[in-house]
Amino acid sequence: MICEPMLPRLRTGDARHAGIARPRSGAAASSSSRVRAGRIGAALALLGGLVAAQIAAAQAGTPKTDEEKAFYAIGTALARNLQQFEPISDRELELVLQGLRDVVGDKVLAVEQQEGGALIQSMTQARREKAIQLEASAASAFLAAEAAKPGAKKTESGLIITHLKPGTGAMPAATDKVRVHYHGTLRDGTVFDSSVDRGTPAEFPLNKVIPCWTEGVALMKVGGKSRLVCPAAIAYRDRGMPPRILPGAALSFEVELFEIVT
Repeated sequence: MICEPMLPRLRTGDARHAGIARPRSGAAASSSSRVRAGRIGAALALLGGLVAAQIAAAQAGTPKTDEEKAFYAIGTALARNLQQFEPISDRELELVLQGLRDVVGDKVLAVEQQEGGALIQSMTQARREKAIQLEASAASAFLAAEAAKPGAKKTESGLIITHLKPGTGAMPAATDKVRVHYHGTLRDGTVFDSSVDRGTPAEFPLNKVIPCWTEGVALMKVGGKSRLVCPAAIAYRDRGMPPRILPGAALSFEVELFEIVT
């Protein structure tokens, strides 16, 4: 949702408000990358003992029994771990599968675990930097187009705000707690977080969220609805919140301000 980087000073991993929570520090992000690399290695080792049955289930087609569905779910869990390396070529995917087969078959590994762990960490960093460059370029074009739309206003911070429905109530201060509905999307329209979809409005202090929200919601009046377009500098910056929010991503939110809670 809007935590500083897809509400109150939310835990970064709170899936309910993934698009507004504040970002973690650089050191924490770096530590998280090492942890993710370790988790991937652990996941591969764990799946080694299960992959033979998983392959058999895949060959049988759509999973039918609860056990087959469980193995299928293991595959989707592994795929989520791999999303940080996207795009993944057919060759690269085949190498992942080969690693699983080699462990299952008790074969001599082409890459030892210690070396592999270091290579995973290095590749994670390299692909992250490339992803930031690509996303920054695409985000720049997206932001320019958004700023040119009728009714859009761009502030000094880079926030682009469009008032969709005027409010008639008070305007919140940056320290106020507010109750809102919001719908967060990426530049391609993909929804990454939405209280609207959950059917439950959210409440949070404006000084505990990403700067885009702190500034943008404070420019609204109670009863109003606005569209906030957030450049990465006032959203999740170069850390993002993978896999949903890429590093350097520009985000859009439609926000309806119901009330100032405190």
